Amino acid sequence: MAEFSTPCLIIGAGPAGYTAAIYASRANLTPILYEGHQPGGQLTTTTDVENFPGFPSAISGPQLMMDMRAQAQAFGAEIRSGIITSVDFKNRPFTAKADNGDTVTATTVIIATGANARYLGLPDEEKYSGLGVSACATCDGFFYRGKTVAVVGGGDSACEEALYLSSLASKVYLIVRKPFLRASKVMQERVLKNEKITVLFNCNTLGLFGEPNLQGAKLVENSGTENEQVFDIAIDGFFLAIGHTPNTALFKDCIRLDDNGYIKLEDGTSMTNVDGVFAAGDVADPRYQQAISAAGMGCRAAMDAERYITENGLR
Repeated sequence: MAEFSTPCLIIGAGPAGYTAAIYASRANLTPILYEGHQPGGQLTTTTDVENFPGFPSAISGPQLMMDMRAQAQAFGAEIRSGIITSVDFKNRPFTAKADNGDTVTATTVIIATGANARYLGLPDEEKYSGLGVSACATCDGFFYRGKTVAVVGGGDSACEEALYLSSLASKVYLIVRKPFLRASKVMQERVLKNEKITVLFNCNTLGLFGEPNLQGAKLVENSGTENEQVFDIAIDGFFLAIGHTPNTALFKDCIRLDDNGYIKLEDGTSMTNVDGVFAAGDVADPRYQQAISAAGMGCRAAMDAERYITENGLR
């Protein structure tokens, strides 16, 4: 157990957290960053990243995160393994405690804990991760040009994913567990009119199959009724579009959240409702959830933290 003090504590280590650490270090804030449950964030579970600027030949997700981490360290950020388990934002300086017993006091805090994509809970989802299963059509759809894919979900996000994929794939199945789409009327009309999209209502996924990559999905229609039917579809990609869960449980009693648990930011900035506490990345972004937008938010959060310290004479 040890005690540390810093002008800027960063909680989380994806594109937002590492970028915040780069900018905070260059502003002489000597940040301390705790990497949390998944150092590097969701990108560590992806293969090639082709849409992050500066890499015309693509770069693997894990490599991109390792490079960001090394860059932050090169400018002086202290990156520590561990999980922040409690925070006190009522008293100043702020206090945070880690799972190993460490205590950190900080003038400012940047929350960059991200969000986790929701999965169906099938063992096959993990088996085919990076081999056909994805939770981001914008990230991975390019790899399925001219192929057949499936999207799971019935809301606006699922319809948007299906429509986006229809511009790349030869065929898109939209697997919907209910007998209707929950999306807005406009989105429903676009999906139902798209000749490339086949909507499979009243269907649930039982499993995935193929070797070594994904080749198909086993579905059940009208489960538990006399009309129950099990059948297979041949697909090359399986996209989850059933939402994300922001990692905000730690902050629910001290930071203002929206109805879905995302951190609400003030006036288009990175500021939360607590002066001196900022947020960046997917934890405060239910709309875009891309590495490049998360990195941009990390930059803004570090700049806002530096401005807050300077304007309040806290250096």
